[in-house]
Amino acid sequence: MKKVLLLLVCLFTLQTVVWADDDKPVQVNQLPQTAQTFIQTHFPHNKVAMAKMETDWFDKSYDVIFTNGDKLEFDKKGVWTEVNCKYSAVPVAVVPEAIQKYVTTNYPEAKMLKIERDKHDYEVKLSNGWEIKFDMQFNVIDIDR
Repeated sequence: MKKVLLLLVCLFTLQTVVWADDDKPVQVNQLPQTAQTFIQTHFPHNKVAMAKMETDWFDKSYDVIFTNGDKLEFDKKGVWTEVNCKYSAVPVAVVPEAIQKYVTTNYPEAKMLKIERDKHDYEVKLSNGWEIKFDMQFNVIDIDR
């Protein structure tokens, strides 16, 4: 009986691992309209190298990678969750005004290379190595180097 139970647990675990990370290449026109508009507005001259849809058990997300190395991540509705610009700055229009003001005031020489957001906070990475975390009211809650 223990062997059968162990076998069932192992099979269920294996099935969970196989289904949990299902990546599927998609065309840009298959992204949610919000994501398509975001790309056309903020990255109109960038060429898409790859777009993919990631499905987990209860969630879906989209990744777009450009030929210059920049990367965008979107949630299932097409709202951006990460903008990662490896060799250029994150477009100013993407960054909330309060975060942009804080960064330009305190780190005027630095470019913002990456911004991430989730339900609880925003995190930005600067070209000078600093990483700053903001709460949803744009108060600084953490700074790391």
